Amino acid sequence: MASEGNVNCKSDDEPDVIIEGEEYASPDEINTPQSGAATETQHGSEGSGKRRRRRGRGKKNKSGENMQTPSNHVGPRHEGQENHMQGQRSGQGARPRSGRMNGQGQGQRIGSPRGPRYQHNQYDGSPQGQRIGSPRSHRYQHNQYDGSPQGQRIGSPRDPRYQHNQYDGSPHTPRSQYNMQDRRGPPMGSPYQNGSPHFQNHSGQRHVNTPESGNRNSVGKQKKKQQSRNSTPRKQFKPFEDYMSKEDVQRGLKRSELIQGSVRINPKSFEDSFISDPCGYADIHIQGLHARNRALEGDIVAVQLLPKSEWKVMQQEYEDFKALESSVEANLAKLRLGSDVKSCDQKPVNTSQQDGDQQNSSCAESEVNNSECQPPAMPEPMEPVARQLFVNEVAGQPRESSSDGGSDKIKDVPEKFYQKRGKVVYIIEKKHSRAATGHLKMLTEKDATDALFAPIDHRLPRIRVPLTECPEGFVNRPGDFANVLFVGRIIEWSKDSSFALGCLHKSLGEAGEIEPETEGFLIENGVDFSEFSDKALGCLPDVSADKPGIPNSELSQRRDLRQQCIFTIDPATARDLDDALSCQLLPDGTYEVGVHIADVSYFLEEGTELDSVASARATSVYLVQKVIPMLPRLLCEQLCSLNPAEDRLTFSVIWKITEHGEILDEWMGRSVICSCVKMTYQHAQGIIENPTRVWTQEELPPVTSNHSVSDIVKCVLNLNKIAVNLRKQRFEEGALRLDQPKLSFTIEGVSGLPNGCSVYEQRDSNRLVEEFMLLANMAVAHRIYRSSPERALLRRHPPPKSKMIDDVVNMCSKLGMPINANTAGELQTSLRQHYADDEHSKGRCQILVHLCSKPMQMAKYFCTSFINDEENYRHYALNVPFYTHFTSPIRRYADVVVHRLLGEALKCGPSVLADKVSIQAQAGHCNDRKTAAKRVQDLSVELFFAIFIKECGPVEEDGMVLGVLDHSVDVLVLKFGVIKRVYCNALPLREHIFHKNHSNPALTIIWKADEDNPEETNQTLRIFSLVNVILKADEQPMKYKALLKRPESHR
Repeated sequence: MASEGNVNCKSDDEPDVIIEGEEYASPDEINTPQSGAATETQHGSEGSGKRRRRRGRGKKNKSGENMQTPSNHVGPRHEGQENHMQGQRSGQGARPRSGRMNGQGQGQRIGSPRGPRYQHNQYDGSPQGQRIGSPRSHRYQHNQYDGSPQGQRIGSPRDPRYQHNQYDGSPHTPRSQYNMQDRRGPPMGSPYQNGSPHFQNHSGQRHVNTPESGNRNSVGKQKKKQQSRNSTPRKQFKPFEDYMSKEDVQRGLKRSELIQGSVRINPKSFEDSFISDPCGYADIHIQGLHARNRALEGDIVAVQLLPKSEWKVMQQEYEDFKALESSVEANLAKLRLGSDVKSCDQKPVNTSQQDGDQQNSSCAESEVNNSECQPPAMPEPMEPVARQLFVNEVAGQPRESSSDGGSDKIKDVPEKFYQKRGKVVYIIEKKHSRAATGHLKMLTEKDATDALFAPIDHRLPRIRVPLTECPEGFVNRPGDFANVLFVGRIIEWSKDSSFALGCLHKSLGEAGEIEPETEGFLIENGVDFSEFSDKALGCLPDVSADKPGIPNSELSQRRDLRQQCIFTIDPATARDLDDALSCQLLPDGTYEVGVHIADVSYFLEEGTELDSVASARATSVYLVQKVIPMLPRLLCEQLCSLNPAEDRLTFSVIWKITEHGEILDEWMGRSVICSCVKMTYQHAQGIIENPTRVWTQEELPPVTSNHSVSDIVKCVLNLNKIAVNLRKQRFEEGALRLDQPKLSFTIEGVSGLPNGCSVYEQRDSNRLVEEFMLLANMAVAHRIYRSSPERALLRRHPPPKSKMIDDVVNMCSKLGMPINANTAGELQTSLRQHYADDEHSKGRCQILVHLCSKPMQMAKYFCTSFINDEENYRHYALNVPFYTHFTSPIRRYADVVVHRLLGEALKCGPSVLADKVSIQAQAGHCNDRKTAAKRVQDLSVELFFAIFIKECGPVEEDGMVLGVLDHSVDVLVLKFGVIKRVYCNALPLREHIFHKNHSNPALTIIWKADEDNPEETNQTLRIFSLVNVILKADEQPMKYKALLKRPESHR
């Protein structure tokens, strides 16, 4: 039997405008081609998390300078890596590959003047031992050098090409840093290397590749190389910097010498991390592992800016700025010239002047008080631009230029055109759980007492765990555990080690299975999925037959609404029904509309053990196949859930409202209701789409006897009529909604595997519920703020990051789809102008929404005492001054706090024990847990979609290009709304050519001729190009990849 996977698209949240899974991207990574090309390098499979590059191409570092890095290196070289490379070149701990050892501990090169043998006449015998063909030698043989001034050797670590690695790793001969048989791993010696400190491939097998024999398992050669490796001293690790003292950090933050922020690590380049710039400019770049200084994803850190000379000028933005400056200067010059010509026509000219410039100058000076000779004022549209951007020019002060007449001096570049760089000097709060899923590997150290835990997430360091904690048999048969998932935890990461110290938490099971994978990312994100303790469950009321859950004394103190027509509308799979609606037509033609929310705070008393557990969990977590509840099921599915035909305690907000959405009166308070029917969104949608249809009892879920089906139908239609007007009014007042696609799965009942997948569609029934939930949240926010202006728990949504949204606006304008993002309302209006019904237009609009979502910041809970300016309370997307969460207390702890504050404000509940400091701390914790829950939910969807592709694929669908990089393109799969990167090296291409263009980059790919296509096919890809995409299972478990289908040749 198939069942639908949990979508739980609850409609009481504010509009979905935030791509929380993409929050780790820097402003340079808005899928703008120029930034992507600078930060993304090629690798064959996105699932591998590793990066590759074509031969012969130099990598550019963040400042745009060429930089040679090994093919599988992830991200630019960090400041400690040079030390790693020196260690590799010096042979300290390095493993020889295709070179031959001379048997000495030094590992000198065969044929070197320092070695015992001279082979192939590779040296000329000079006292310096100059190599034949070196720049110092008069002979150049066999093209062994590339002819550069440095004379780099082909195959050296300084050259992008690796040919015939003739180096053995001695201190005198630089050698390649990577194993040529497997380029997928990070650098040797890196804490992220997939294996032991010596080279290993993806399966943990070490490569031993000698020119004498292709047999890697030769015992004699293995033993010889092992002896040589053991005789070589280990390389020196460059220690991390000491952290500042807490007192120094506090002083530095107070003086604005340090910047506090949350670390975001680029998942595709773990050496690049960022924090937000408080000035609103480009994010501050933390380049390299040493600059990150052991901070992990999400940690709150103190960052010290590096000298300005190490900042990166954002060249393209600055060039655009200069082009605009030149345009304005040209227009100003025309205006001045026109005024001079006019004045000279009207006044006699002194012919004794030597040139025209002197004539104009003389005229201007002699007639300075004559209005006829004054240059006219700049036109209104130009003057503010000129005065804001080019103050010096307007004031008549030319910008200082470099001596060679080239570009402006660096000191003249405005700060907003820099990407600042910094380093972490202190970890203020360790937000990351320090837990990870990964695999165990044996260390090759002699008499090792630790094993190496390799996290799957490459942003985490490798962890040394005691062998005593490893499973029985691991030491003797490590290969038996190669596919087993484990959970490891970091205990300590000292400044003197590239590896963290930790412990092995538990074994999850075989990689590639749903439950082990799910449990792994739950633990990684700190989600508590354990059973509730007996002590916590002891706080629940006794619901035995002789003791009803709700005492009569409590019922008598509440407004009794049990006879009204009240019902729930929820997803079909929902079991925690925390909101209900009612609508009654009044004699004067107005309506009494009620929103009724489960009164969780009545059962969850403040300060109890259960309250402590719920506050720690902070939110329910909705996975595809199950829910991790915030509260025990007795509460969330029984006592608090607004099940039909059962008396339930609620908090109600009731309005007297007109059909057009004008609110005439409002009441809030505690109540008791009895829902008459549990409807799904599909039932409500059917009623909305067929308003004149006569519905029968069999076509709807069971309705209680005191109400009829026609009563339900009338209420739904009246509510929808009011909701449409409320929604229209909301958007007219400047609200914004950016809908992100949500995948829904059908699950096979026995196997638990997905056998169907579709995008969950928001329909009128969803929007009906959403409008009234938003209205209730706003009403409660105003009420608790009026009552407790220093303790109110509200929810704010800051405006988008200015630089990122400006970049998106400029990009869309150059792509021929202009948008206006000055305000949320203007952005909504301009996006609607591009909506259309055809598939191509829908795809373009999806891409626009995706691009506009990236600059959006996350909405945050906060206590009003901790933000001084009331203007900063605003919710950007909703465009309202006050907003909070009130309507989902079963699944959100923030709503429970709001219920308590509301009960105190209305004098119908106990006083709130928490002070403003505690409320602010809880607000911050709720923010963290909400982010983690969203991340886990996204991982669950990705997991099931990969399984769906594996079970039902390959799947061929239409796609549209939304990003063009130098070796790949990002494609939106239109049917599913998923975005996947397609790599050129995974396609049968003869070559690909990247056309860098700031406004509209292009990638020309040339498909090889084959049996079915005797001629080559050229295909040019740009943003908004339509393509055919093939989704298929990847070699790695629970991963999938995307390929482009070759276009049909037109003969």
